[in-house]
Formats: sequence, structure tokens, C-alpha cells
Amino acid sequence: MSEIHTPRLTLRHFDDDDVAQMAEINADPQVMRWVGDGSVGDLEQTVEAMERWEEEWDEEGFGLFAVELRGSGELAGFTGLSVPTFLPEVLPAVEIGWRLGRQFWGQGYASEAAHAAMEFALQDRGLDRLISISRVGNEASENVMRKLGMTLERETTHPEYGFPLRVHAIDLTEFEA
Repeated sequence: MSEIHTPRLTLRHFDDDDVAQMAEINADPQVMRWVGDGSVGDLEQTVEAMERWEEEWDEEGFGLFAVELRGSGELAGFTGLSVPTFLPEVLPAVEIGWRLGRQFWGQGYASEAAHAAMEFALQDRGLDRLISISRVGNEASENVMRKLGMTLERETTHPEYGFPLRVHAIDLTEFEA
């Protein structure tokens, strides 16, 4: 897979140089409050997560992209595709998601990166549908979902943690790349 370039971002595979920056993002309680049980991650957990992300590329032919600012080369976080195995009721499905460091919030980077990942899903991987899952209350992520043209498909409950979730979806045959 080659890199994907948007006007302000490069989407690419993670490399060893990204570990420290991604660990900083995962250690921020404000970033992680909507992820899993809301716990922050440390360096070792970040390395393990990044290894799983690369394995998904090998197994599924898609995965999470590192999101890099073109101007500075700084790692902003990730966007991309994954199989949401934690929520069996939506399977088979492919989820689009994102996680950016707090200093990159509110600048349109998540929408720009996710839009490019949607184009990749449709044009390069031939997927015809994507979902995105958010905790109820995560208005910033739901705003990105709306910008991407996704609509609310269902509300459910996280099977492990018990909090309410919203599942948004888009039929990529209607997506305008």
C-alpha cells in the first residue's frame, strides 16, 4: 500500500518512530475518555496495539493509517479501517475510526483523514459499506460521522462495559469520493 495524500495530511503505515508520539496520545485522559473503558494507555500497551494494527493489515488487507501532518511531519494520530470484534451484533462489518492528539482537535483533520480512508475503502478495497461506533455523548466523533455522510443505524450497549453506543453507517455506493 502506498501513502495517501490529502491537502494537509499523509496517511501511511506506522513505523517505529511513531511509538513515542502515539504513546503520548494514548496517555492523554481527554483523548481516551471515549475509548474502551476510558483508561489511558502506556508505552507497552501502545506498542502492543500498534502490532495488532499491523497484523490487521496482513489479515484483512486494510487497517489503521498513521496520520501525519504534511507541513511538519508530526504524527497527529490515526484513522482507518478495522473489524469491530468487540461488538459481535454488527458483524460482519468494517468500522472506520480515528484518534487524534488533543492539539489536533477542531481543525478538520479527523474529517479530512477519514474521508481519505473512506475513498481507500471504496476504491482500493472494494468495500460497499462502513460503520462507525461511538459512545453516546461523544459529540465530536458524531460530528465527523455526519460530515462523512453517515447516518444513525442503531443504538446499543457495549457488551463488556455496559455504556450506551451509537452505530452510524454509510453505503459507499452513495459516497462521493
